[in-house]
Amino acid sequence: MNQASGQLHPPNVGTARLDLCAAGLSTLCLIHCLALPLLVSLLPLAAQASESEILHRILAATAVPVSLRVMWKALPAGGGGLFVAAAATGLALLLVGAFVEAASAYEEPITVTGGVLLGSAHLWHWTRQRGRGHIPNQPAGGDRPQPDPQRRPFG
Repeated sequence: MNQASGQLHPPNVGTARLDLCAAGLSTLCLIHCLALPLLVSLLPLAAQASESEILHRILAATAVPVSLRVMWKALPAGGGGLFVAAAATGLALLLVGAFVEAASAYEEPITVTGGVLLGSAHLWHWTRQRGRGHIPNQPAGGDRPQPDPQRRPFG
């Protein structure tokens, strides 16, 4: 336990990378769900790929360990509850869209909503971590260089 902050886990740089990885996976899922129907009309091979349930299940299953790791690290941190709730809801929607046959009629809107929610939660968490200075080689909110008042913009 970190005595100074009362957190169970100290801030972790790896969590920020996992946030970006999870957001990237969510973006990949959204591209798959939104762009593939357009490609279906253009390429017969894409039609077969878009109907493949195994691809949906692989994408959803890939998101689970990455997202759970970040949620586990964020839970003890102050203010992580909203992130965990949004990410867990998005992840649950992705899993319902991929694995629950009874929801197959609404698979696309469920999956898109889950992907947007999960990706947005990870990006929001990443920006919060960055603003706190937990990500090395990234300027924190107050560390940005200030503009020179003597310099004219176009002169």
